[in-house]
Amino acid sequence: MATTSPPVPADSPLRQRLHDLLLERSVRRGDFVLASGRRSSFYIDARLTTMSGEGLALIGALGLERLAARGWHPQAIGGLTLGADPVASAVALAARNRGLALDAFTVRKQAKTHGAGRRIEGCFTAGMAVVVVEDVITTGASAQEAIAAVEAEGGRVLGVLAVVDRQEGGREALERPGYGVEALLTARELGLIA
Repeated sequence: MATTSPPVPADSPLRQRLHDLLLERSVRRGDFVLASGRRSSFYIDARLTTMSGEGLALIGALGLERLAARGWHPQAIGGLTLGADPVASAVALAARNRGLALDAFTVRKQAKTHGAGRRIEGCFTAGMAVVVVEDVITTGASAQEAIAAVEAEGGRVLGVLAVVDRQEGGREALERPGYGVEALLTARELGLIA
C-alpha cells in the first residue's frame, strides 16, 4: 500500500493562496450531480483556477514541490483531457523555469479516427516514466483511465498528482493497485467536509 508523504506546510504562502483561489473561483455550494452520478452539496470547477494565470503559477510551483518530496522524477506529466491539461502544462513549465527537463502530454477520451489515430498526444513515448495528473479526484476513474492508456502504450506510471482530493474514495481506489497519490489540497482543508 502506498504511503502519503506530509503535505506542503499549512503555512506555505503558495499553498494558502491556492486554497483561497480555489474557494474564490472554483467552489460552488448547492445540489449537484457529479460525473460519477453521485449527488454532492458542493462542486469544484477547478478549471476556473487551473486555467487562470495565477492558478497556473501556483499549481506549477506546488506540483513541482510535491514531485520532489515524493522522489518522483518523471520524464513527462499528463492525464485525461481536459482537466489534466493545464495542470500538466503548469508543472512542466515550472520545471523548465528551474532548469529541469519535464514535458507534458494529454490522454484523449478516445483515440483519434484520423491522422495518426493516437490516444496520447504531446510529449510521450513508450518507456517513459510519467506522473498522471488530475484537477479533482473523486472516484479516481479519470486517473485510472489515463493510467491504463499510458501503460498500454508502454509508459511507466510513478504516481498521481491532483490539485484537489474530494476525499470520496478516489485516492484509495488508486492506491490499492499501488499508485501513490499526492494532492495539493483536500476537501477537508478547503472546509467542504468535516
